[in-house]
Amino acid sequence: MGYLFLVLAIVGEIIGTNLLKMSAGFSRLIPTLGSLVSYGLSFYFLSLTLKSVDLNIAYALWSGLGIVLTSLIAVIYWKEPINFSSILGIGLILIGVVILNLHGASH
Repeated sequence: MGYLFLVLAIVGEIIGTNLLKMSAGFSRLIPTLGSLVSYGLSFYFLSLTLKSVDLNIAYALWSGLGIVLTSLIAVIYWKEPINFSSILGIGLILIGVVILNLHGASH
């Protein structure tokens, strides 16, 4: 059940971050409120995750996958540019997440 909560936490973080961009510096009410609610739900589900998943694994997945998926959305939906250094950095984050999951404290 912990990993289901983690997926919900990651989705909440991704939605919250994109709504944060839509809020234009908290100048648009609906995206601002949506962002705050999404982040609140994300942290709530992350807290439920931590009942059964080690903190180092949960946080690595939450932040790592959040960065990767948010970056993909930024490039595809928001049409933001990306360069080789950004791709390399994101790749290294993914490698770190995989290593933690394969050889982390719980294994």
